[in-house]
Amino acid sequence: QVQLVESGGGLVQPGGSLRLSCAASGSIFNKYGWYRQAPGKQRELVAAVTSFAGSTNYADSVKGRFTISRDNAKNTVYLQMNNLKPEDTGVYYCNVRINTISYWGQGTQVTVSS
Repeated sequence: QVQLVESGGGLVQPGGSLRLSCAASGSIFNKYGWYRQAPGKQRELVAAVTSFAGSTNYADSVKGRFTISRDNAKNTVYLQMNNLKPEDTGVYYCNVRINTISYWGQGTQVTVSS
């Protein structure tokens, strides 16, 4: 049974930083990702990383500010978010994939506000 445990969200001022973590268990995963959903908007991909090669991709809006990384030994993926902006506010969801099957975390709220 796949389980995802997210942590690290919270309230931060513009320009601040947060680090999200997602510990996965129950299988070996091909890919990890972080998505976010702002109020009234669709869920969007923020960043993703492949388990074995470590290849990454980012949404244009976060390039240069966010960094995704993974620790395969711990089955954990991280999202380091720097220089946060109010438009980064939303619920952030961890996503892991086994081939074409996706699993989602429960979501963690990130609020960027002064």
